[in-house]
Amino acid sequence: MLDILLTQAPEPPIMVPTVDYQAVLPVLIVFGAACVSVLVEAFASKRSRFGIQVGLSLASIVAAGVSLVVYATGSAPAGGVTTFSGAISIDRPALFLWGTLLALAVGAVLLISDRVVEPGGALVAQAGIRPGTVQDRAQTATVMQTEVFPLTLFALGGMMAFTAANDLLTMFIALEVLSLPLYLMCGLARRRRLLSQEAAVKYFLLGAFSSAFFLYGLALLYGYANSVKLGDIAAAAAGSDRSDTLLFAGLGLLVVGLLFKGSVGPFHTWTPDVYQGAPTPVTAFMAACTKVAAFGGILRVLSVAFSSTSWEWRGVLWGVAIISMVIGAVLGLTQTDVKRMVAYSSIAHAGFLLVGAIAMTKDGLSSTLFYLLAYGFTTLAAFGVISLVRDSSGEATHLSAWAGLAKRSPLVAGVFTFLLLALAGIPLTSGFVGKFVVFSAALSDGMAPLVVVALVFSAVAAFFYLRVIVLMYFSEPAADGPSVSVPGFGTGTAIFLGTAVTLVLGLVPAFALSWAGAGGFAF
Repeated sequence: MLDILLTQAPEPPIMVPTVDYQAVLPVLIVFGAACVSVLVEAFASKRSRFGIQVGLSLASIVAAGVSLVVYATGSAPAGGVTTFSGAISIDRPALFLWGTLLALAVGAVLLISDRVVEPGGALVAQAGIRPGTVQDRAQTATVMQTEVFPLTLFALGGMMAFTAANDLLTMFIALEVLSLPLYLMCGLARRRRLLSQEAAVKYFLLGAFSSAFFLYGLALLYGYANSVKLGDIAAAAAGSDRSDTLLFAGLGLLVVGLLFKGSVGPFHTWTPDVYQGAPTPVTAFMAACTKVAAFGGILRVLSVAFSSTSWEWRGVLWGVAIISMVIGAVLGLTQTDVKRMVAYSSIAHAGFLLVGAIAMTKDGLSSTLFYLLAYGFTTLAAFGVISLVRDSSGEATHLSAWAGLAKRSPLVAGVFTFLLLALAGIPLTSGFVGKFVVFSAALSDGMAPLVVVALVFSAVAAFFYLRVIVLMYFSEPAADGPSVSVPGFGTGTAIFLGTAVTLVLGLVPAFALSWAGAGGFAF
């Protein structure tokens, strides 16, 4: 009789999550193109892959950008929308971050696809082939290896999902999706092969370590709030009678994982080695896009889940921001490699960004988003310029090779000078506006001591930018010094794009600031 009753009992209804396809279409386009790109690698002929992959990558990014603009200017609700059972939140900050990532990805793909500056391209798939051997010369003479393009698209899709994730489990999955391709891409340099592979191993090991911190923090927060959704964690933190030990232990571990991805000191140890060892186009992609994704995630987590407990954790992040500024500014002074110098510059800028992220106001959010946009384009163009200065062994990144560069190539020296001044925060550049709005937001939120410290280390960091400028203009070039390559279409376009945006945002930043401040997070 019991068996009969059990067989006749109605089955519980299956809850099918509703999906707002128009809202998530940009992410779907990028991931769909990444899957198609993998099929191209499997089935297209070797000589036809390069053109197909470059065209597919650029077309998918442009298509995602068009769908984003159509949605943002049309049917997007002012307060944002959540979809996939609340796992993804498409709000104004997410749309701004998506637009920034897609625009930066265009420049990064152009840098990666250039085969003029480095014959055969800067990346290679068979990383075990020794430079100078018959296999290496044959590979250089043929078409560029194209596995990097699906990896780039998967990383980009992961970054977009990461910035819009509305629960910690989705955020963790997106973190792994964006990280794993980057680990592979770091080890694909055509020259300095061993250094590139060493950078990839360091990045992978430290990245796996930070992911463990993130996942353990997620588990503790689930134990505290009985949910991984950011809104549920916020509700539990605001009105729960449970012990706060799980809450703050989970927050601490979670933030460690996020700060690692944003190369915030003292969780920065991977940054100089990886920036130096990775192929320069990949370094440009990481430095620009990963920074945007990481701080997009930091902003969402702190603003949505932990805003009610800001008095408990804000002091700790004050200290982290100061440490990051000190490490970036002071150790940057000691560097003799241009790529490592820009790496320590990124650590200092991460400290400045964290000042805006912990302001916890509407101005703090909009100013940090603007800073990410400005920093991304400046850094992308700077690495494009770095790839042009070359000697017989490849890129000449030692500072001594840049002596007298203005006499060899006034245009390249002038563009690099402008970009360095932007990183230093000199007026009439986007860097100045970014620092101004971030520090203003922090001042209005009562963080004057932190702003004073940030201004001091901004001045310290400006010294190593000016040192390079003096070296380029007031030193004599060596007789056997490096040459400046003529950029191909991809590198030239990426440098022009980054430099133009740096100038425009420095002169007329109002439109970008207005877009960045159009709304808050939805959950």
